[in-house]
Amino acid sequence: MTNSFWKQGELIEVQITDTTDTGDGVGRSHERVVFVPDTVPGDRAIVRLVHVKPNYAHAKLKQVLQPSTHRIRPSCIVADKCGGCQWQHIDYEYQLEAKHNQVIQALERIGGFVQPPVDLVLRAASPLGYRNKATYPMGVSATGNVQAGYYQKGSHQLINLNQCPVQDPRLNSLLAEIKQDIQKRNWAIYNEKDHTGTIRHLGLRIGRRTGEILLTLVVKDWNLPGIKEQAQEWLNRYPTLVGVCLNYNPKRTNTIFGSETLCIVGADYLREEFAGLEFQVRPDTFFQVSTETTETLLQVIQSELDLRGTEVLLDAYCGIGTLTLPLAKQVHQAIGLEIQPEAVEQAICNAQNNQIHNVIFMTGAVEKLLPQLEIKPDIVLLDPPRKGCDRQVIATLLTFQPERIVYVSCKVATLARDLKLLCEKGVYTLTRVQPADFFPQTAHVEAAAFLVRSQLH
Repeated sequence: MTNSFWKQGELIEVQITDTTDTGDGVGRSHERVVFVPDTVPGDRAIVRLVHVKPNYAHAKLKQVLQPSTHRIRPSCIVADKCGGCQWQHIDYEYQLEAKHNQVIQALERIGGFVQPPVDLVLRAASPLGYRNKATYPMGVSATGNVQAGYYQKGSHQLINLNQCPVQDPRLNSLLAEIKQDIQKRNWAIYNEKDHTGTIRHLGLRIGRRTGEILLTLVVKDWNLPGIKEQAQEWLNRYPTLVGVCLNYNPKRTNTIFGSETLCIVGADYLREEFAGLEFQVRPDTFFQVSTETTETLLQVIQSELDLRGTEVLLDAYCGIGTLTLPLAKQVHQAIGLEIQPEAVEQAICNAQNNQIHNVIFMTGAVEKLLPQLEIKPDIVLLDPPRKGCDRQVIATLLTFQPERIVYVSCKVATLARDLKLLCEKGVYTLTRVQPADFFPQTAHVEAAAFLVRSQLH
């Protein structure tokens, strides 16, 4: 069939058989692939073609003719519009199965591994109400009301929310009331089209174990008359609110946080308990959104490493020491590398507060710091951003050849790419991959891969 028989806007019937790593359903029509958001493998559906290419098309769901046995009613009334979640219409057991397959397929197709040793996905303690952080873009409705929510799928159209079923329920009561207070203060909401207005985002964080909440307004400028009075009012109203901050981001950018944060009242951090330690978490600190599942994955790492107390452990991309510090308690020496100076400051502070003295934190890019290390580690823990490791990092590891590598990844495509480079010449063997569901109701999956240096090297 030629492209002339497949037109944009056309309605076609498809059977959904798979999912992509971004969460869309995958179907076939006349030997060509159709990608359809909001569908589930097993669905038979009518879809409208919205973006047509010679061999594939993107489509929009119009009608489910026969629902999949895995299709459920979403917990959220705007789940079909909001871009925060992709999978609220899929039952949780099948979400775990799809994520397991996603890891296997990436390792086979991208990594070239045959029958990779992938364990079942570590399930979240709760598939709802798990997020310890929410950062909402702000907007104004056609009638002039202040809004906060998430963008509609594939657009910058704001879907206004007063509660969100995936965030910690203790944050819900703040959302509607804070919007009302901003409205009463007549503070200007940022407009991304013409770069006017002041308030860009509303950030809420909570310590899952401590219950402490931190409220942050991301602002383009400091034009918020009465902010100190309002911040104190919030602190008085919410007993678990420990601080109100402003984060300054004057740039035309999609990046949420700027580099400067000012504490208006209270503390500029909340306390969280993690793996038996106490951490200080600030508004713009990277800290995994699922506290409990992160802790479960850490326990797997600790069990797999079976540490004796004699090892030197290097944690590349260490952040505030979330994984470094619990592991430091079980080794002879730990070293953390991190490019963000603010994160290193927090890591040092967290080490001191927990009386952990056998750890050194260094500031700089991992690819530059790693070759300069005077101490050769026995174990390297990698936890890079979504883009994966710089090629220089992989090259240095292949030169150093530490006995074991643990690679924690939030994007299995880059994980598979990097594992291939580490294993292709026989220097390392992939012994185990443990996926974990840090992000229920979305297509994202975390995974920890365990590598052992081959005996021949």
